[in-house]
Amino acid sequence: MSLPNQLIIRAANLDDVESIITFSAAMALETENRQLDLARLREGTLSLLNTPSYGFFMVAEIRDGEQRRLIGQLMITYEWSDWRNGVFWWIQSVYVDPPWRRRGVFRRIHEAVVSQAKADVKVCGLRLYVEQDNHTAEAVYQRVGLKRSVYKVYEEDFVLSR
Repeated sequence: MSLPNQLIIRAANLDDVESIITFSAAMALETENRQLDLARLREGTLSLLNTPSYGFFMVAEIRDGEQRRLIGQLMITYEWSDWRNGVFWWIQSVYVDPPWRRRGVFRRIHEAVVSQAKADVKVCGLRLYVEQDNHTAEAVYQRVGLKRSVYKVYEEDFVLSR
């Protein structure tokens, strides 16, 4: 089944908070078997939406007349690169509602992000991380042109522990 013509890719706004929270919680459960604290997730989502210097969400929305529904999302946050004198956009919190998977939704969001990033002279590239056992996501990312980095990610997480 193909995507409807009325698929809109756009920056998220405060009206999208409930869908973003639902998608982010579902993504964490699906990919890492984590039950997120929904109050903390809500505050984190609102903080990003209200603070453009942190980043932004892009969403995929379908419209049928006056009805609209989000079917996918991703979040962009920023990392400064002194080597490049530019900003990497980190792609995070990728989620497509299961009935809409394998229909090009992520590809369309990714294309919009790439286009927007290339139009901004301060953006030097895109990066993302993927949970080490999420081979399905890795295949999707490779199909849209992302390549495995030479870097491994290390972290010290003060909030979510294993």
